[in-house]
Amino acid sequence: MSSGHDHDHSHAPANFNRAFAIGIVLNIVFVAIEGFYGWRVNSLALLADAGHNLSDVAGLVLAWGGALAGRLRPDARHTYGWQRASILAAFANALLLLVAMGALAWEAMGRLLSSEVSLQEQGVTIMVVAGIGIVINTATALLFMRGRESDLNIRGAFLHMAADALVSAGVVVAGALTLWMGWTWLDPVVSLAIAAVIFWGTWDLFKQSLHMLFDGVPRHIDLLAVRDCLAALPGVARVHDLHVWAMGTSQVALTAQLVMPQGQADDAFLADATRQMHDRFEITHVTLQVMKVPFTPPCSDF
Repeated sequence: MSSGHDHDHSHAPANFNRAFAIGIVLNIVFVAIEGFYGWRVNSLALLADAGHNLSDVAGLVLAWGGALAGRLRPDARHTYGWQRASILAAFANALLLLVAMGALAWEAMGRLLSSEVSLQEQGVTIMVVAGIGIVINTATALLFMRGRESDLNIRGAFLHMAADALVSAGVVVAGALTLWMGWTWLDPVVSLAIAAVIFWGTWDLFKQSLHMLFDGVPRHIDLLAVRDCLAALPGVARVHDLHVWAMGTSQVALTAQLVMPQGQADDAFLADATRQMHDRFEITHVTLQVMKVPFTPPCSDF
C-alpha cells in the first residue's frame, strides 16, 4: 500500500484584515447617523436600513473572526486547524441577516396596516442620509471585491455591502417620491422591498454554508467528474471511498482509494494525480490510498 498526500498550506486566502477594519468603522459611523435621523423623522426605511447595517457590522465581525481563526496553525488536537470557522461565520452571517429581514418585514407590514402618516416633507433628510449610505456601502463592497470568487466568507461580506448600496439607492428614490408626491405609504413598501432583496441574496449563502457545514461537496466541484478523472489514471481499475469536502471557505480536501491490480503507484503517479485534482477541480488537499485488492467495503456507490 502506498499513499500520496498533499498538504500545501500555501493556498491560504488573501489577508483582508485592513478591509474588515475599515468596513466595520465606516458602517458603525453610518449606523449612528442613519439611526439618529431615522428616529428624528420617523422613517421606517431609514431605521430598517440602520438595523440592517448594524447586523452587517456584526456580520463583518463574524466574518473577520472566521478569517482569523482559519489562519490558526494546526495542532495535535485540531489537525486541520480552525479553517471551518470561516464556514461557521458565513452561516451565522446569513442566519443573522435572515432574522433581521424577517423582523423588518413584520414591522413594515404593521406600518402599512396602520393609519399613521408622519413622513410628509421629510424626503430631503431621507435622501441625504441614504445617499451617504450609497457611498459608504459601495466603498466597503469594493474592499472585498477581489476575494468574492475564491472565498465564501469574503463573498458573504461583499454581497451584503453591495446589496446595502442598492438598498440605500432605493431609500433615496422613496425619499424623493415622498417629498414630491406625498406618498407616505412608500416608506414601508420600500422597507418590504429591502427585506425581499436581501432575503433573495442571502438565501443562497445560507444554503451553501449549511451544506458545507455538513461536509457537502462544494458547489463548484462535479464529484462524478472527479471520480472519472481518478479512474482514468493509468493502472487504476476502480475508485473506492471517494470523499470531497470543504475544510474552510477556501480549502477543499479529497480522500480516495485507488484499486490498481497490476501493482503499486510510484511518486510520479501520485504527484500527477494530485496535480490534476488541483488544476482541474481546485482541490488543495489530496490523500490517495493505493491497493491491489480492496479490503474494505466502499462507503458509497454513485
